[in-house]
Amino acid sequence: MSDGEGMTSTLEVPGNELTVPQEPRRRVSIASDTPTVVDGRLSPYHHSDNHESRRRVSAASCEHDGRRKSILVQHTPDTMSVSSHHSHYVNHGFQFEDSGKPANGEGPHKKYSTSESLHEKLKLPESQRVEKSWLFLFCKRCREDEGSQAWEPPLWQRLCPYPFCPSYRQFARILALFLIGVLCWGIVYAVLGETAAPGGQLFGLAILCIAAHFGGWLMSLTTLPALIGMLMVGILFQNVGLVHIEGEYNEVVVVLRKIALVIILTRAGLDLDPAALKRLRITVPKLGLVPWVVECVVMAIMTYYLLGLPWIWGFLLGSVIAAVSPAVVVSCLFRLRQKGYGVAKGIPTLIIAVSGIDDATSVAVFGIIHSIMFTSETLLFQIIQGPLSIIGGIGFGVLWGILLKYVPEKQDPFVVPLRILMLFGGGLIAVLGSESIGYGGAGPLGCIAAAFVSLYFWSQQGWEVEDNPVATAFEIFWMIFEPVLFGLTGTQIKIDELEPHTVTIGLACLVAGIVARIIFTVIIAVGSKLNLKEKIFVALSWMAKATVQAALGPVAMDSVRDSGSSQDKQYAEYVLVICVLSILLTAPIGAIIITLSGPRLLKKTTAPVIVEGWRRSARPSLRDITIIDEEEDGDGDSVPT
Repeated sequence: MSDGEGMTSTLEVPGNELTVPQEPRRRVSIASDTPTVVDGRLSPYHHSDNHESRRRVSAASCEHDGRRKSILVQHTPDTMSVSSHHSHYVNHGFQFEDSGKPANGEGPHKKYSTSESLHEKLKLPESQRVEKSWLFLFCKRCREDEGSQAWEPPLWQRLCPYPFCPSYRQFARILALFLIGVLCWGIVYAVLGETAAPGGQLFGLAILCIAAHFGGWLMSLTTLPALIGMLMVGILFQNVGLVHIEGEYNEVVVVLRKIALVIILTRAGLDLDPAALKRLRITVPKLGLVPWVVECVVMAIMTYYLLGLPWIWGFLLGSVIAAVSPAVVVSCLFRLRQKGYGVAKGIPTLIIAVSGIDDATSVAVFGIIHSIMFTSETLLFQIIQGPLSIIGGIGFGVLWGILLKYVPEKQDPFVVPLRILMLFGGGLIAVLGSESIGYGGAGPLGCIAAAFVSLYFWSQQGWEVEDNPVATAFEIFWMIFEPVLFGLTGTQIKIDELEPHTVTIGLACLVAGIVARIIFTVIIAVGSKLNLKEKIFVALSWMAKATVQAALGPVAMDSVRDSGSSQDKQYAEYVLVICVLSILLTAPIGAIIITLSGPRLLKKTTAPVIVEGWRRSARPSLRDITIIDEEEDGDGDSVPT
């Protein structure tokens, strides 16, 4: 090797001689072994057997495309991009991550040249400024990770750089949904005419549902429940005059709300494990029913003395407010369960199971009270109507569930869609048919019983509780009807007609009921193998309200809208306002409390269980509840948080 003004630098390699023009005073020295040629390119690193003999190799920079680069540095376009921290490096047949450690845990660590380090140091401040900006972080959160299997056009990355634009899969999905929506609108407009045109009621309902879905997506980016954004969109549309629901479309809204209720109840029934419920037949009902009764009674007493509601109206409201919302607790608890918090004692699953029992109890009691309130039959008929509704609803559900064991036949290639349609149709006929004959409380019970009994027989035939394709279908149905339900519930609230006195008293009643429930939950949990922190977490997690309140809150208003007295309409308005306030107050607070207090109050196991299968966001089953059966406290299976 020689250097000087106008000289060249020569690297001698066995079988190769590389001559590189050298610039004066542009020398970069690198300590390395004898360079070798790998895949036809010069590699500055070669690990020889003799590690004691090392020599210094000097090479000068050269001009390439108007830029000075060291011949020892092989920059790829990916290393020059903002997203270089996602790239991997390959050296000596090993794949390296950004840290320089082999991705597969084997082989030597990656070595960096001095010129490469200098290059990265010069680039680092700019890339860090970009990657830490709020726009970069927001776009990265919005963009889905499609994995390595996603296809995209060759020029997509240039036209839509990462992460400021959606992936091609996201774009194509949104475009497909938009085109399907346009086609559906064109068909409906051709059939129904002006009501589907811009300015018509049906068109307004469609825009409301789409906007509610988008509002829920934006709210979910903040880790708060999406239903809060959906509800706020409905309130906004109503109070700025973007939607008007009147006349025959009030009946359409009522039917849509009942369909959403059927989906909620069917999902609750499909998420109950028969074997675990039998094993915990005392603990789960005790923790579910006793706090439910306490909150219902406290709400009835508070509204009777503070708002002047009659006792029957107070218990009607209390039966709705006392329900815990799986829509809020499931997503939060599933994230905690994936990280291992509370798994040793089955706390996330216990909370979800009790919320399902709360839903079933609330809907059944509400249906019975509502039937008694709005019936014109004799007193004797009203007295026996409650037991008849319970017996009739459970009887129908059991018979329909047994039928679903044999029809369709379990080996039928179309067994999954047929079971979905039969279970959904049975739930609809139970809810709609029971109301048409005056036994409104029977329908919800029949819906839950049919789902639970059919699940019991399907599990005997080989379907897992937590890997059930029918349950997956109802999760998809809920994704469609959730923005419909909460968007329409928001349209019932007119801010200019709200009385500050009603809002203030309603909030006081809600707080009193929630505090009473928390206290009684901690007390009633005495005797279980939960420590004080875990009891407090369980009690706090059951404060979230949303789904049942949105489904049942407007029902009383629907019942008195046409034929009710002005006094009854006032009572129904109280019920609706307090239900909406319960969603706005407890859903975000409950989600925040569960997310923040879980790592502090629950113990973390070293190997959390993650369910995979049909259900991508599978709700954990009741099988891991071990509060009663476990012989040890579980401390040996957990590590400090």
